[in-house]
Amino acid sequence: MDDLLAGFAIFLIIEGLAYALAPRFIVRMARLLPHVPEDQLRLLGLGAVTIGVAIVWLLQR
Repeated sequence: MDDLLAGFAIFLIIEGLAYALAPRFIVRMARLLPHVPEDQLRLLGLGAVTIGVAIVWLLQR
C-alpha cells in the first residue's frame, strides 16, 4: 500500500509541476487533444502503461 501511495504522490508532483512550469503548453495541448484520432490516443495510453509497468517491474527486481 505504501508503494501505491508513493506512486500516486509522484504522479501528483509531476502533474503539478507541469501545470506550474508550463501552463500555456498544457492549455495548447488541451486544445489540440480533440483533434487527435481516438486510435492514436489509445495507442499512446497503452504505450505509457507498458512503459510504466516495465519500470515498476525493473525497480522491484
